This record gives sequence, C-alpha cells and structure tokens, in this order.
Amino acid sequence: MIKVTVYRDNNRITSFELSGHAESGPYGYDLVCAGVSAVSFGAVNAVLELTDIELAIEQGSEGGYLRVTIPNSVDTEGKEKVQLLFEAMIVSLQTIERDYSQFIKIQSK
Repeated sequence: MIKVTVYRDNNRITSFELSGHAESGPYGYDLVCAGVSAVSFGAVNAVLELTDIELAIEQGSEGGYLRVTIPNSVDTEGKEKVQLLFEAMIVSLQTIERDYSQFIKIQSK
C-alpha cells in the first residue's frame, strides 16, 4: 500500500511523504503506482519549473519513498504558488484514493 502523509502547519502544507508500493498489478503494469508517481513527480517538477524555489527532496534509491519539504526561507508569494500546486496534487491523489482505496491511503498531520 502507498501511504501519503501531508504535513501541515496552520492548514498550510509544509511537506509531504509517500512511502510503500501499491502492488495493484505486476511490476511495470501497476496503474495505481504509475498514477501516484505521475501526479506527485509532476507537482514537484511544476514547482521547480514555475518558481525559483529549491525544494528539499529525499528519494529512496529503489523507489517507494519520496519526501518533499518546502524551505522556511521561501517568501510569501512563493509559498502561495507552492501551496496551490501541492493542493492540486492532493486533490488528484484523493481522486486515485477514491477509486483504489485498497492500494493508497492519504492522511494529514
């Protein structure tokens, strides 16, 4: 199962973490894993491409782990852009969770 944890402070995303594997299909044909990867990496790439913000990114060497943290030094305008992009990512992940809840669980802390 993929576990998505969204860390918030005053209802603002400060970081998120994805861990585990969906195992909803054979390797290379796991649609849940592919969807979650596309959505999360797409959001991170959008932040990197559309803003001047350097996110703190940790990845597992074998896959199955991603943690992204928004630096405290980001100005207010930058934080607003990141929030919008990451909130959109969460909406997309929730859409996947709605249809494939046996393979992905989202929680906020």
